[in-house]
Amino acid sequence: MAWLLVVVAGMLETGFAVCLKLSHGFTRLWPTIAFASFALGSFGLLTLSLKKLDVGPAYAVWTGIGAAGTAIYGMVFLGDLVSTLKIVSISFVIVGVIGLQLSGSAH
Repeated sequence: MAWLLVVVAGMLETGFAVCLKLSHGFTRLWPTIAFASFALGSFGLLTLSLKKLDVGPAYAVWTGIGAAGTAIYGMVFLGDLVSTLKIVSISFVIVGVIGLQLSGSAH
């Protein structure tokens, strides 16, 4: 269950990163509100998961999901540059996240 919280928190991290861009420096109301909601949810779920998980693997998985998800979202929906190197690098992040998740032990 704790790892599920980390995965959802990582997906919410993607949401807050995207909304941070869409807020244009907190000058747009709804993306700013969405940013704050995603950020609070993400940090809250990560905090709950850390009651059962080691901090290193949990934090790395959380940031990996957020980074990969944000990069993919940017390429698909925001017109970010797509390159072979970027796709391969994101794949390495995802493989690393899976490896860290499998290595993390619950207390």
